[in-house]
Amino acid sequence: MNHLKVKIYADGADINDMLSAYKAGFVSGFTTNPSLMKRAGVADYVAFAKEVVEKIPDLPLSFEVFADDFETMEKEAEKIHSFGKNVFIKIPITNTKGESSIPLIKKLQKKGFSLNVTAILTTKQVEDTVAALDPDVENIVSVFAGRIADTGRDPIPYMKKSVELCKHNKGAQLLWASSRELFNVYEADRLGVDIITCTPAIIEKLKKVGKSLEQVSLDTVKGFNKDIQSLGYTILSQDEASSVSRG
Repeated sequence: MNHLKVKIYADGADINDMLSAYKAGFVSGFTTNPSLMKRAGVADYVAFAKEVVEKIPDLPLSFEVFADDFETMEKEAEKIHSFGKNVFIKIPITNTKGESSIPLIKKLQKKGFSLNVTAILTTKQVEDTVAALDPDVENIVSVFAGRIADTGRDPIPYMKKSVELCKHNKGAQLLWASSRELFNVYEADRLGVDIITCTPAIIEKLKKVGKSLEQVSLDTVKGFNKDIQSLGYTILSQDEASSVSRG
């Protein structure tokens, strides 16, 4: 794992998982979103965000706006910015009406706010975002490679072009979002992507990188056998099993 240049961010909103990853020193930052908060049962956004900032004060943290109109988004961004110096404000590239967030992004950049522009899937969206970002402000450009793949398209050409575009803005870090498997980390690293978000499940797998394929094969068989034992039923009847043992 030490040879990887891509930074690994934990993606989630379970405070216990986040603190566990933080204490393990395995990740370089954290991202959250409304869907993850819903899944984790977060009841109070502000209280949750402030607790995370208090307990993880020295790594980048991304919190997303909730509003769908740009005026309210701006007010929410100001509040999120106040949570801490290590906070990035997640702004979706459009609202639910398909209206571009680029004017708001430019406005927030003038205020010096670090942004994580999210839900990007097209090259045009990357181009517009990179052009709108202030090179002197640290920002993240989140391209949802996993969701591109979910449409049956190969995400690699999209990510390769995104790497090229982000190089034109020294403040723009490219993030591979919605990773689907461990190997995405190696794909992102090979392309020169700056950051990749990983679920707790993928992070656990990363800790086991390097096992021989023979060992993985044996562990797989042992896993099957463990589940077989817990099922409590058999294929052969007792008489059939007895005849096998006698034979």
